[in-house]
Amino acid sequence: MMNKRTLMRLTAGFAVALLTLPLSAADAEPIYANDLENEDIGFEPLDFLILEGDFKVKQEESNRVLELPGSPIGKFGLLLGPTQKDGLEIRARIRSERKKRLAPTFGVGLNGVGGYKLLCSPNRGEMELKKDGSVIAAKPFKWKSGVWMEFRLRVVNVKDGEWKVQGRLWESGKAEPGGWQLEFTETEEPPNGRAAIWGKPFSDKAIQYDDLKVFSAKAE
Repeated sequence: MMNKRTLMRLTAGFAVALLTLPLSAADAEPIYANDLENEDIGFEPLDFLILEGDFKVKQEESNRVLELPGSPIGKFGLLLGPTQKDGLEIRARIRSERKKRLAPTFGVGLNGVGGYKLLCSPNRGEMELKKDGSVIAAKPFKWKSGVWMEFRLRVVNVKDGEWKVQGRLWESGKAEPGGWQLEFTETEEPPNGRAAIWGKPFSDKAIQYDDLKVFSAKAE
């Protein structure tokens, strides 16, 4: 007989499968959202596919967050939301801390493991767009230790054979930047894949994630 968590995991998997159905790009509501408030403390959310890392829900004062421990050092991530090659945007809030001169790298992704990532890289003093591990766009960025950061990453088709990968990153509570801070023109068809969150602990400080959302998106 299946236990309660196994049954819930199967149900969650079925719900995610339904999200792969075509959706209107003009839909203003998220097609996937998880603020973690209804998740079990001490467990990973049932609809996440953890690739690597000991991600667990934690109570942080009056708020629940998803936490990746500050050790061991490595590259960790998980997948969430629907599977799609374009027309998606992921938004999330992420927080971590510096320890002396060391800081973690963290961010969000689209198109699965080999897809695109928008990363805050404090040790380099940059925000970066990456494709399958290679930097495709970057600019200087000043990160503040211990504050929540807002991430937005989208992949949209602009015409036959051309896609835009666009990213924004800013401090939570401050005005969102106008325009896209980072942009890359892609001429290779993006792979099908799910949205993601990523983290590389370097400072022995945990990385926390909250308000994970996926939206339909279209070229602006």
